[in-house]
Amino acid sequence: MTQFPAKVPIPVGSGDSAEFWSWLRSGELRLQRCDACKVVRHPPQPTCASCGSTERTWVRASGRGEVWSSTTIFPPVLPEFADAAPYQALVVHLEEGVFMVTQPAPGLELTIGEAVEVVVHVVNDDVALPLVRRSPTAAS
Repeated sequence: MTQFPAKVPIPVGSGDSAEFWSWLRSGELRLQRCDACKVVRHPPQPTCASCGSTERTWVRASGRGEVWSSTTIFPPVLPEFADAAPYQALVVHLEEGVFMVTQPAPGLELTIGEAVEVVVHVVNDDVALPLVRRSPTAAS
């Protein structure tokens, strides 16, 4: 298990996002899908932006996607992130049609356009994060 830098704020799932984080802790990336119109959404929300329905199902995501945006965060940063900077932040477009803000798996630097896949990164017994790595099935 690779550790995140000490003192970095760890997301706490609550409300609509609690189940997302619970699935990650069990090793799965799942996304909300509207039961009425079948639109997949992320981040988790109480109602569908497409049709307004509150009925939803958590579906297993492929985890495959493409880096759409990348930036490197340099100091000065908020004190909570001082141990982590500089670090790369990514926007990944998943096959399911949603965007996810994430980071590369430890030791990687990724570029825009790269094929990636989500890996569940265990931080501790209570927290797992969706990070990305290069897709092993990407065409060379």
